[in-house]
Amino acid sequence: MEGLLPLLHLGSNFFARPTMTFRGSFDYTLDSKNRLTIPAKFRATFADGIVLALRHDTQSCISVWRSDEFDEFVTTILSSFHPLSDDFATVNRFYNSNSHEIELDSAGRVMVPARLLEQTGLDKEVVVAGAGQCLEVWDRVAWSEHSGSLAAAVKRITEQLGHPA
Repeated sequence: MEGLLPLLHLGSNFFARPTMTFRGSFDYTLDSKNRLTIPAKFRATFADGIVLALRHDTQSCISVWRSDEFDEFVTTILSSFHPLSDDFATVNRFYNSNSHEIELDSAGRVMVPARLLEQTGLDKEVVVAGAGQCLEVWDRVAWSEHSGSLAAAVKRITEQLGHPA
């Protein structure tokens, strides 16, 4: 539960109210211009803009957000801090310097900034995975390793919460 405590201040409704719930995992390949194809079933959801962002909990993937959902996510987290505190400045700086507003092209693709590719170690072969509020883009090998450990992690976490699997 220790890892969950920092998120408790967000309230029980925050993570339960995405405009769309992103589910599933999809194998894709970045093209020669580092463009990622967004799964067709999600493209309309991103019509008003996309934010590609580095995650705070793992720097192994890129989050793909609706612009308004990302803004709300960051605002909610920042509301926990005094606006003049060093912690506010650090969290604000992290999210805003490691995120990029991107538009879908006519083929349903987004250009992934080279900086995000470098920071996450993404290669050409990727997995686009649903993460509830957003999509995540993982290097295919890294996703295979990470997803293999998810079941054990969920079992451990639910047991810590008093809900044995």
